[in-house]
Amino acid sequence: MSEPLVVVGNGMVAARLVEEISTRALGRYSILVVGEEPRPAYNRVLLSSLLADEIADADLELKPAAWWRAKGVSTLFGRAVTAINREAKTVALSDGRVLPYGKLVLATGSRPIRLPKPGMDLPGVITFRDVADVDAMRAAARRGCRAVVIGGGLLGLEAAYGLAKASVPVTLIHLMDRLMERQLDAPAAALLADAMRRNGVEVVLQADTARVIGTERAEGVELTDGRVLPADLVVCAVGVRPNADLARAAGLDVGRGVQVNDGLIASDPAIHAIGECAEHRGACYGLVEPGYEMAAALARRLSGDAWAVYGGSVLSTNLKVSGVPVFSAGDFSGGEGTQDLVFTDAAAGVYRRVVLKGSAVVGAVLVGDATDALWYRDLIRSGESVASMRHSLVFGRAFCAEAAPLLEAA
Repeated sequence: MSEPLVVVGNGMVAARLVEEISTRALGRYSILVVGEEPRPAYNRVLLSSLLADEIADADLELKPAAWWRAKGVSTLFGRAVTAINREAKTVALSDGRVLPYGKLVLATGSRPIRLPKPGMDLPGVITFRDVADVDAMRAAARRGCRAVVIGGGLLGLEAAYGLAKASVPVTLIHLMDRLMERQLDAPAAALLADAMRRNGVEVVLQADTARVIGTERAEGVELTDGRVLPADLVVCAVGVRPNADLARAAGLDVGRGVQVNDGLIASDPAIHAIGECAEHRGACYGLVEPGYEMAAALARRLSGDAWAVYGGSVLSTNLKVSGVPVFSAGDFSGGEGTQDLVFTDAAAGVYRRVVLKGSAVVGAVLVGDATDALWYRDLIRSGESVASMRHSLVFGRAFCAEAAPLLEAA
C-alpha cells in the first residue's frame, strides 16, 4: 500500500516536487496536494505580464488538471491546513476534515510584508503576490486611478511595469539609492531605472514612506521629507517573509523559516520543508530557483536515495524587468582580492560585469543581454579556473570559444 504523502502548498515549488517524485517513484506514495489558493499551481513570475495584458490568465498554468490526474495525485484547492497533529500524524483542514500523512512536506511559501506605517490598512492599499492582487490592480486600472508602488526590489518593479503597461500613471518609490540593490550594482541599477522611466514609470529613489494618507480609502503617500504623491492605489512591495506559522504552531523548530537540515528534514523526522518557507543553514531564499533545487533533492531522498542532500544555492536572478533582461549571481560586492572585468555599451543599454577572485568567477551582473547568464552561473558554482579565457570572459561564451584557438596558437 502506498504511503500517504501530504504536500501543504500549491505553488511552483510544490508542483516541481510532485513532478520530480512522479518521474522517480510513481506509485510509491499516495500524494495529496492541499492549497489555500482556489486554483492549481501557477507561474508567479508571470504575474506582471498578466497585469500588462501580455499573456492570458490560462498562460499562468503550470500543469493542466489532466496532468495531476494522470500522475494519480489528489488535489484540494481553496482549503487551508489549519493545524498539524504530529503525534497522530494528521493535518486539519479549514473545511473540518482531518487527513492522515506518513510524510508531510511544507511548501507554504512566504507572505508579503506590509510596512508598519499609518494608513497601510486603508482600502486601496494592496500587496503584489498572487492572482487576486492582479485582479485588484486591473479593477483599479479600469477606474482610471493613479498608483504609487512602494519598493524598488523585484516585486515592486514588476508591479510598476505591469501597471504602466495597463496605462496607469505610476510612481515607484524606493528607500535605497538604487533599484534592486541586493541583486545589482550601481551602473546596472542605473540602466534599469532608465528602462523603467522609458516605460512610463516615474522612479523616485531615497524616498522614505511616512504614511498613506486618506480617510475612507487611500488618497496618496506622504514621504518623510514632506512630499505628497497623489494615489488612488498604493502597492506595498517591500519584501516577503517565510510563511512558517503552521510549523511554529505545531512546535517545530522555526527561526525565520522552518529549520531543516541538509536532508530538508525538519525537527520532526516525518516532516520536510522546501521553498521560501524553509530555513537551511541559516538562509531563507526568496527566489524560485533555490526552491526547485530543494524540490529535486527532496524528491531523490523520498524516492529512496538516502544520501541525497541539499547543500545550499548560489543566489541568482535571471529574468526580464520592464522588458530588460537582468541577471546577477554570486558575490559581486567586490573588495580585497577581487578583480572586475567590465563591458559597457550605454547606447545599447548593455552592461556586463564579471568578478574574479584568483582564477575563479565569484560573481556576475548582466543587464540588457543575459544570453550567457546560465554559463556564468555554472562557472560560479563550479569554481573552475578561467585563467585561459580571462581576456575574453566578459564578452561571453561564444567569444571565448572563438578566441581559444587563437590564444593556443599564440
